[in-house]
Amino acid sequence: MFTDWTEALEAESLPLDPNPAQQLAAAARVTARSSRDKDDMALLLDVLGLPTDTDTVTALLPLIPETGDAPTMTNTPAAPALSAHEAMAISMHNNGDSEQAIREATGLSESELSDLIADRVLGLPRAAADAPAIDVPVVALPVSNAVQELLDWAAAHPAAGVRSRANRITADLSELSERRDSEAAQREAEEKVAKAKADLEKAQEELRTVKAGTRTTTAAAAPTPIRAGLGSGRSREELAAIRTWARANGHQVADAGMVPKRVLEAYDAAHQAPVRKAG
Repeated sequence: MFTDWTEALEAESLPLDPNPAQQLAAAARVTARSSRDKDDMALLLDVLGLPTDTDTVTALLPLIPETGDAPTMTNTPAAPALSAHEAMAISMHNNGDSEQAIREATGLSESELSDLIADRVLGLPRAAADAPAIDVPVVALPVSNAVQELLDWAAAHPAAGVRSRANRITADLSELSERRDSEAAQREAEEKVAKAKADLEKAQEELRTVKAGTRTTTAAAAPTPIRAGLGSGRSREELAAIRTWARANGHQVADAGMVPKRVLEAYDAAHQAPVRKAG
């Protein structure tokens, strides 16, 4: 806040919009902070139509990150600043210009333009110039001819970013193929186990049926045993019938009590004889 009304009135009378000279100076400072070196800054200033006289360039030199006194960052370093030609190439690419037109306007080679687009537009990592080449085996996969031709073209591309993407796609396809084969083998094994279990259950059911039929046949073929004894297990009515038969056939039996063994045997023999004769 102002303690003097005179200062407040003077501040209120200041123009809010900067004049063109102030705007150009601010743009030049921003350009210098985005430059890699003195020559790069001069190219950017020239492309943007900013002053490039010796006094302006000398005043902007301390603002260049590589030569100025900007604080050192301890975290992940930022991507290197674009040159004037690279900035123009990206701008033309975003505007839909063809690669040929971009190369003619900027002087970039095909590989330089491909690396620039992969790094700045597509976000792919740019391969270091001194990084050793990594021999990634290309696994032949049963893909369509069009896809295979595209992979072959990308694998032989001069741009490192395109080759890197082709290697990643080939590795992903190989992994998917191995997983498909593994799941198919597992599914086939599960089907075999399920079929074996079904066959075992069917055989066990047939065995139980055969055993049950054998027991039924044996039980039906067993003859009725001849009851013997002194009348134990015979009902009162049956004993009365035996006494009646015995008297009719000349055997002496009491009206009550136990029936003699010889009478029971004679009764059983007489009543079994018709069965044996019929057999």
